[in-house]
Amino acid sequence: MRKHYLRAALVTALALLTSISLAACDLAALPVAGPQPVADASVAAEFQPFYTQQVSWSSCGGEKTYCATIEVPADWSDPSGERLKLAVAYHQATNAKPLGSVIFNPGGPGSSGVDWIKNSIDQLATKELRASYNMVGFDPRGVGESEPLIKCLSAKDNDEFLYGDAGLVLGSAADIADTKRRVKKFTDACVANTGKNLAFVDTVSAAKDLDVIRAIFGEEKINYLGYSYGTYLGATYAQLFTKRVGHMVLDGAINPLVSDAEQNVLQLKGFDQALKNYLTSCLENSDCPFNGSVADAEKQIARLLRSLELKALPTDSDRELTIWGAVTGIIMPLYSASWWPALNQGFQEALNGDGTTLLELADNYNERNEDGTYASNLMEANVAISCLDSRQPADEASMRKQNELVVAASPTLGRYWQFGALACAQWPYPVADHPKTYRAAGSAPIVVVGTTGDPATPYSQAVDLANDVLENGYLVTFNGEGHTAYGQDNACVNKAVDAYFIKNVVPNEDPNCG
Repeated sequence: MRKHYLRAALVTALALLTSISLAACDLAALPVAGPQPVADASVAAEFQPFYTQQVSWSSCGGEKTYCATIEVPADWSDPSGERLKLAVAYHQATNAKPLGSVIFNPGGPGSSGVDWIKNSIDQLATKELRASYNMVGFDPRGVGESEPLIKCLSAKDNDEFLYGDAGLVLGSAADIADTKRRVKKFTDACVANTGKNLAFVDTVSAAKDLDVIRAIFGEEKINYLGYSYGTYLGATYAQLFTKRVGHMVLDGAINPLVSDAEQNVLQLKGFDQALKNYLTSCLENSDCPFNGSVADAEKQIARLLRSLELKALPTDSDRELTIWGAVTGIIMPLYSASWWPALNQGFQEALNGDGTTLLELADNYNERNEDGTYASNLMEANVAISCLDSRQPADEASMRKQNELVVAASPTLGRYWQFGALACAQWPYPVADHPKTYRAAGSAPIVVVGTTGDPATPYSQAVDLANDVLENGYLVTFNGEGHTAYGQDNACVNKAVDAYFIKNVVPNEDPNCG
């Protein structure tokens, strides 16, 4: 889950998985035969044009990979009104007789499922699942190639928004006023450059789009794989379309009943624990840039960050490492232990007065290219979707109380998580309606995967979603580090999820994978 942590209230882009884009040569866009919808009499007449639309598929990305656009209502309460075009892609199963199609969402909100199918299919799920099912990705409304194209600031202004430092005392009246000014500039640009359909990029609308995609692939019931924010989208779908759930796996789970303010604190606690876990491992090695105990190392990091509040560090480029670039650069490698060596290097350089690696890590997180452009609209979509789904109260008393909670949750990082409510306080559209319960009563079994060391979607949320929120949730635990687990290196998790999808074996007991 990307969700937001703030630069004294400025939203930075948050990442589900740091997605790695593999280079791929696009094939000529040749028309091909592909999946088409099957008539469903249970769909209301006003929505039938969307559920029965004929789809034009063409080759894209790589071998056995096909792309198309479909249409959905911009406003699901007005199906006769304006339409949006959504990008969809799928990779054909390698087995001659596939079991069906698995629709997946990589998270965010704001990450592109189409990019994963076209460019990173070998990294998605397991070889066994890709053999048994067509793998389907889509760009949710407002994301990537799907309408409305959410566009806000120029690349130069994005740099200022994400990395800029006004040189003001953190949390001072002047700093808060400057933050409000920056957020207003961002918000106004989103409205001006995106248009009125910015009001309809909420998760409930995306879940309704998801049901159209299910129908287009000729599936009576959905097979769904959601990572991080994708678990929220999946849980929303399960509540709205309970009887249409076939197989559903929610990995890196979010408890949809937790408020935005509570979610912010939980995520901060997750990153704080991940930082402690990183430091514990680091201090066991001779090349660790810190010394003493974990608590001693945390104090050294806190001193480094305080110094960056006063003076940015030079890098090997013409850019400096500001406090906000540094916080982002520290957060990014906490998503996976495989990035910890890079964090070692970043800290070592920063302690020696060089911000190069931490800035590179921040750029990776924000999908900023070396030439100063941004690879996608992930950050803009993340803010737009998040602000429609939920908000924190932005009155002074509520923010003061929230600030106390985040500082207590992490003495090292909490200082930079304050004033989170300001991120959406000026968003011009109201919070969208959403389900009051996510129990999905009467659904087929839903598998929830949780990682004990997950920084972005803490393990407790997976436990709650599986055991308390969903009526038919089944927990698969991975005892380890990182954000999400299925399709990675743990054979136990992969075996449990594959058995569920391929052999319909429900994990009635948590395998408690090590």
